Amino acid sequence: MKSLVVLLAAAAVMPDLAQLQRMDARFAPVKLDIDTASLSPGDRQALAKLVEAARVLNFTFMDQLWSGDRALYDKLRADASPLGKARFHYFWLNKGPWSDLDGHTAFVPGVPERKPLGANFYPEDMSREEFESWVKTLGPAERQQAEGFFTLIRRDGSRRLTMVPYSKAYAADLAKAAGLLREAAALTDNASLKKYLTLRADAFLSNDYYASDVAWMELDAPLDVTIGPYETYNDEIFGYKAAFEAYITIRDARETNRLKALSSHLQEIENNLPMDARYRNPKLGALAPIRVVNEVFAAGDGAHGVRTAAFNLPNDERVVQEKGAKRVMLKNIQEAKFRTILQPLADRVLAKSERGNLSFDSFFFHILAHELSHGIGPQQIQLNGRTTSPRAQLKELYATIEEAKADVTGLFMLQYLYDHGLIQHEAASEHQLYTTYLASTFRSVRFGLTEAHARGTALQFNYLTDKGGFVADADGTFRVDFSKVKSAVRDLDHELLTLEAQGDYQGAKKLLDTLAVVRPPMQKALDSAKDLPTDIDPTNE
Repeated sequence: MKSLVVLLAAAAVMPDLAQLQRMDARFAPVKLDIDTASLSPGDRQALAKLVEAARVLNFTFMDQLWSGDRALYDKLRADASPLGKARFHYFWLNKGPWSDLDGHTAFVPGVPERKPLGANFYPEDMSREEFESWVKTLGPAERQQAEGFFTLIRRDGSRRLTMVPYSKAYAADLAKAAGLLREAAALTDNASLKKYLTLRADAFLSNDYYASDVAWMELDAPLDVTIGPYETYNDEIFGYKAAFEAYITIRDARETNRLKALSSHLQEIENNLPMDARYRNPKLGALAPIRVVNEVFAAGDGAHGVRTAAFNLPNDERVVQEKGAKRVMLKNIQEAKFRTILQPLADRVLAKSERGNLSFDSFFFHILAHELSHGIGPQQIQLNGRTTSPRAQLKELYATIEEAKADVTGLFMLQYLYDHGLIQHEAASEHQLYTTYLASTFRSVRFGLTEAHARGTALQFNYLTDKGGFVADADGTFRVDFSKVKSAVRDLDHELLTLEAQGDYQGAKKLLDTLAVVRPPMQKALDSAKDLPTDIDPTNE
């Protein structure tokens, strides 16, 4: 089924008011549960400053998405007609004029039909080949910057490619945000938060994020903050460039303490991953903190299209190698998604006999295991005598392969913990885990196959179906074959981990071209749920 927007774009017609309202209805408004009682008076004052800083990054992110984004925002905001208001609201949901749920296609006239693959990180007329030829002429340090997270690629007066650091390109926004971070640092009474906010403010102006990433790994505060350039999904050419985002959250101390034990088993999981032993990491980074938080406010790349339920950061391999990675679980976001999206969807796509196995705990624990799995498996690899990374070798395919690997390794991890008595579970837990995972594959694929998580999920669904782990019944619903799903998960995990360990771009491309598609049985099930919302729209913001 082609999306509404794709069909309209093909006919050079933009959505009218009724069509925009239907598109908008795919995001269910939800009010997030937030409790500030655990915050000190100073932290409550700091919270207001942090939300203000996050709001600044909404516009920095819009500049990264498209050069005309901020001007279009002003134009749409000034249009008080019903159509104008509908366009502005949907624009704000997407932080731009392209619908994330419809293949990044335009819903506003006068803009490119699709989001540029390189967003606004590169010149729109730059080809992949031009960039790759140019970086070969650079010295090692310059090449590292050109391919790094925190530089834009532009043309000089002679139309040659050149670099501009984020600190210069977004100087006004970053100076304002840095000032607000310093004000928040002065208000909080938590030393680790004070240190992180101060170093992150410095990084906004220096373009050197290493020290503040280390401070973020060491952050231990009731007011939990993630702010800066992190994820690279919007760079669809190479996956190099980081987008600005912010998550202002409050720690759930009880849930965080409940999950701490899981991180102590990561080295054991690494030592038993289903891949050649030579690819395993004998010494993971020392820190692997898990934080369960409730979101107060999100901005930028953290607040457009499908909303993030958890994240695993930082992405800087130097920090991951030295310190590990932090997993942050946005519990109130997950609860809203489970209640508003997954429960009604499961009633449409799961076999009736399986619906009782749907479980929030399984949903929550698999998301956690997914995030933990980003920090295990191949991180730095050796190819032809040099040290590199799966991200560098798989390029624009990396995000999709890595999301699929994290999903499947997360299942492997939980099964390993069950099998070895390392986490408490009931006899029904395994059935709940795989059934909830099956239902959630439909939830993720509805995000659209231009989105890395959705594309990776389609790959998983088709692979496990081909192996007999998932079964379609005659009525079009699906169930798990528990006699086959565990071995199928292990086989797929082996394949994905090996692709990353070998930096096998062609192998990854072949796998995605073959399996990252929506086949007719899945499409039929998706069509049965097209009246249900696809994701949430937190109204707190």
